[in-house]
Amino acid sequence: MSVRETSKRARRNPASRSAPAEFSDAVQDYLREIYKLQGESAPVKTSTLARRMGVAAPSATGMVKKLAALGLADHQPYRGVRLTRAGERVALEVIRHHRLLELYLAETLELGLDAVHAEADRLEHALSEELEMRIDEALGSPSQDPHGDPIPDAKLKIVPSAARPLTALEPGEQAIVEQVPDGDGDLLRYLATLQLVPGRRVELVQAAPFGGPLTLRSDGRETAISRQLGARIRVTS
Repeated sequence: MSVRETSKRARRNPASRSAPAEFSDAVQDYLREIYKLQGESAPVKTSTLARRMGVAAPSATGMVKKLAALGLADHQPYRGVRLTRAGERVALEVIRHHRLLELYLAETLELGLDAVHAEADRLEHALSEELEMRIDEALGSPSQDPHGDPIPDAKLKIVPSAARPLTALEPGEQAIVEQVPDGDGDLLRYLATLQLVPGRRVELVQAAPFGGPLTLRSDGRETAISRQLGARIRVTS
């Protein structure tokens, strides 16, 4: 099937579950990152997207125009880009592949949190729908990956999380780490040394005034992290 035929089908039936393999790896990667950025700010500025993708602004602009031509995104010059319903479904499919693979690699092959992201990046585009279903069944249809990020279900729905930023805790309050940033192996290894990984209990000992660091207690030891990092770690009571 040609790209043009795929684009027409997506526009005719945007609610259908599109197979990511119908699109190039680059298209899939851009859709995934636009989807993630939309959660922070929509529409997404092309300059922001370029920084996230690690490319020059003209390269990002060229891809955004291609996504619009495919019916996967709406692009308004100087205002930004947002995904269409069809684009969102492809993005969610890629995210589902990636996060299922992360969990499978972590639980079955016992890869560390710092390693599964890069490996899943390499495999997500090649994962067939049949193998995706088998992995999902083998893992018991999980709702979270090893970093605590939500896994879209088979219908590409995401269950909202009640987690809140670590910075929202009051001094003396305890919580369970649910979600940590993925994609940065060095950061994940550092968090592991502090026992700030999903499933661990953490207590906010002190929040320094004027935007100062957070003092935490985990596994019987105290440590300090920046508020910026604390805002990227989510916890549940």
